[in-house]
Amino acid sequence: MRFLPVSDTAVMVEAADLDESTRLFTALVAADLPGVREVVPAARTILVVLDPRVTSPAELVGRLRTVEPASGVASGGRSVTVEVRYDGQDLDEVAGFLGCSVDELVRRHQAATWTVAFTGYAPGFGYLVADDASFDVPRRPSPRTRIPAGSVGLAGKFSGVYPRESPGGWQLIGRTDAVMWDIDRDPPALFAPGTTVRFRQADRELVPVRDAPAAAVDSAHAVEVVSPGVQLLLQDPGRPGHLAEGVAPSGAADRGALRTANRAVGNAPGAAALELAGGGAVLRFTGAGVLALAGAGIDASLRAADGTRVPVPAARPVAVEDGDELRLGAQHDGLRTVVAVRGGFDVPAALGSLATDTLSGMGPQPLRAGDRLALHGPAAAPHAVDPGPHPPPALPARGRVVELDVVLGPRTDWFTPAALETLTAQEWEVTARSDRVGLRLAGEVPLERARDGELPSEGAVTGAIQVPPDGQPVLFGPDHPLTGGYPVIGAVVDAHLDLVGQLPPGARVRFRPRAPFAEL
Repeated sequence: MRFLPVSDTAVMVEAADLDESTRLFTALVAADLPGVREVVPAARTILVVLDPRVTSPAELVGRLRTVEPASGVASGGRSVTVEVRYDGQDLDEVAGFLGCSVDELVRRHQAATWTVAFTGYAPGFGYLVADDASFDVPRRPSPRTRIPAGSVGLAGKFSGVYPRESPGGWQLIGRTDAVMWDIDRDPPALFAPGTTVRFRQADRELVPVRDAPAAAVDSAHAVEVVSPGVQLLLQDPGRPGHLAEGVAPSGAADRGALRTANRAVGNAPGAAALELAGGGAVLRFTGAGVLALAGAGIDASLRAADGTRVPVPAARPVAVEDGDELRLGAQHDGLRTVVAVRGGFDVPAALGSLATDTLSGMGPQPLRAGDRLALHGPAAAPHAVDPGPHPPPALPARGRVVELDVVLGPRTDWFTPAALETLTAQEWEVTARSDRVGLRLAGEVPLERARDGELPSEGAVTGAIQVPPDGQPVLFGPDHPLTGGYPVIGAVVDAHLDLVGQLPPGARVRFRPRAPFAEL
């Protein structure tokens, strides 16, 4: 086994093959090592996320060396049949890779018995391996930004089904209306490690499932979304502890801004708040309350029922009365503004969190005009108000250069020495094709690989810098896929992730290498 640096909060164990990786995952879970927060299995690797308050990467590796893979792994025992309409846009290309006709490809995909080796990427996404060894399909040279929910794909030796619309680089051969993840189902995931899967030709047209309209809210204290702006979400610190199930922590893109806004109104630091990206929102209040803003600098004012307006400063509590409207205009520094309300939001949680995960669909849906969110009311605030205000941190802006510390690894050996130099010597522009899933960066010189071929899917952390074959990096945000097959050249350190969450399109990034932990 090899031990590879990932970030200042994670290390990676590389096994010989899928079998050893699976047995090692079983052993690591049973070992319950001090300082280990989460363990994420993949094709040949185990991602181990650590608590830096308890252990360091180097200390953890010393403990990991003492763990021997388990002698065997219990089967999941379940069998699932998935109906597929084979109309994927990559059918012809995949048939060409495998040297057969489209009809033969479809026949072989259905004839094979597939087994869920591990889960990841997103909730409900299973990596399936076949008893037909001929399936070996390269990923697309550049990932698509939108793949429809239910898409059936192939990549490497794996097949899988996208649980919901998301980006991805797999070759698409069909689609299904099977629900891969349902938090109200027991268990929520249709696919679990060890489950056997058979694919069958669908004999009817698939019908897309529409989101149900938001339920009406009847509360003495509420916030109504008059206009959601570019993107308006509920966020809190997220839902850690579910990585092995394919559930990302998600959570506020700027954790410091969430804490600041909550402290200003007397909430617990991790209470849920609204996260506005891009500006342009209008919120109307039912009942009296107290709000505060933090994060991106923004033109904000409070409009009373009589038409009078007062400016809303950052990081200070501001009283609101019944019928008042908070108007959030243009942002001039950063990208995301946090709006905290005293008492917090009275909204059902998903796995203990109100965070909206835009990739997996976990948590409340992105807010739309007409949505009303119930509030607990100002009397529910349990903490004293921060006497601040504190000077806001310097935030990124369009055209401004931001330096981010990175730990190189785990796949630096996939790149040429020139690429490693380019990564840290060149400025990278944040493109408009960026969101909470990932920031697509553009540089004058792309990063050159030292090797061709496919990397077996493996775990990645928030802040990971993944490099598709076109050499233009993708910097993973809080809603990133948990596993992927493009090599990761490094990761932004935890202390700089809030800056990443505030990078607007047009901002420029320079990566500054930080020495990784001692040679492993």
